[in-house]
Amino acid sequence: MMGGGYGMGGGGVIFMLIFAALVIIPFWKLLPKFGIPNWVSLVSIIPFGALVLLWVIAFRDKLDGGRG
Repeated sequence: MMGGGYGMGGGGVIFMLIFAALVIIPFWKLLPKFGIPNWVSLVSIIPFGALVLLWVIAFRDKLDGGRG
């Protein structure tokens, strides 16, 4: 028996943490510039969460009614 697919050991967890940091940190810096709290960047961990945040950032002026 070879471990049932766990051949990577703890490397998978480390890879996921690095990936999460690489996604969260840019959103953490960008969101306050659009008037959105920093903690919302944690939504980017959820699948399609980053895509939703990008849509919110892209159309933020449309959602505010053109206020700037």
